[in-house]
Amino acid sequence: MNLIENKNLLDSVDARTRLAGSNKMEILLFTLGTREIFGINVFKVREVGRTPHITKAPNMPRGVEGLISLRGNVIPVLSLAPFLQLEGAPKERGATMMVAEYSKRTLGFLVHDVDRIIRVDWERVKAPESVLTTNHGLITAVIELESGGLVSILDVEQILANAFGEAMIIDIPPARVDPETSVFFVDDSIVARRKISEVLDKLGVRHKHATNGLEAWTRLQGIAAHAIQSGKNIREEIRLILVDAEMPEMDGYVLTKNIKSDPRFEGVPVVMHSSLSSEANRAMGKSVGVDAYVAKFDAEALADTLRPLIER
Repeated sequence: MNLIENKNLLDSVDARTRLAGSNKMEILLFTLGTREIFGINVFKVREVGRTPHITKAPNMPRGVEGLISLRGNVIPVLSLAPFLQLEGAPKERGATMMVAEYSKRTLGFLVHDVDRIIRVDWERVKAPESVLTTNHGLITAVIELESGGLVSILDVEQILANAFGEAMIIDIPPARVDPETSVFFVDDSIVARRKISEVLDKLGVRHKHATNGLEAWTRLQGIAAHAIQSGKNIREEIRLILVDAEMPEMDGYVLTKNIKSDPRFEGVPVVMHSSLSSEANRAMGKSVGVDAYVAKFDAEALADTLRPLIER
């Protein structure tokens, strides 16, 4: 499939929102001119089309081809094959461009070809360390297809951080909380975990974390059991839980459903923190009971969202 129009991608958005809590997500598959298959969450993709004219600009980061004008907005375009330093990739520029959204930023990715959309059971999605693959730092997860092939899921956060640098976190006033106040958060991205930790440190709250939904649920159950044995209210152990939306093994929607259906966590707010900032994703979060939704990565917005919930 050489071209997927925007309408084709968005036609089934309503159907996709019903995937919330099913531990399934849809992934757009593409290639970069080698035998390796890559994927990106469909909700991160605004549209796919042929590569337009790209205007060269001085002092562009490695892999950034230049700038394009897209419906009145100027966005950078990154050629993925050289950026990932793929051996054997064609030297010519990719003929297809995916327009991806992340953290209120829009970025064009040049790829060789777009293949198809598959529905993924997150239980079959593994951390990249569990499977031999290149570019571990830029791959957030690996899927093994029924045919036996592997799909490497791009870590858009890490790619942006590597290409354009990480945004500085401005001074955030501390929250008015007890020194023992603790927040539990889960995110599979190293970049996101580091930034979340910075925000929580500036708010002056202690924190614990997990790297995927299944690990988080296991740890949260242990924390709840310990609170009961100690005769403590769970909010003395955890004031708030911050969850990512898409994670290997168990996504944030299933994790939230588990938390909200367990009476031991009554009164503990769950905030969904996701690069999938569309209204469809907000609807998905609402359907499983999240108390608030904040898009990555705006440190001030995250702090403003967390502050009233942890100060209660």
